[in-house]
Amino acid sequence: MPNITVELLAGRTLDQRRQFVQAVTEQAEAILGARRQDVRILFVEISGELVAKGGVLAVDAE
Repeated sequence: MPNITVELLAGRTLDQRRQFVQAVTEQAEAILGARRQDVRILFVEISGELVAKGGVLAVDAE
């Protein structure tokens, strides 16, 4: 059973998440041979105040 954890900045819409899990699940089936019902995806939302890239907080890079 594939367990896939996705870390992303908060703010994605429900529709974006639906599209993402559909696409990732299809690829897990095709590439890994996983059964659709066994693909588990967990979203971990990260606040822009808690992550930085290139020395700049994500909240300041917007």
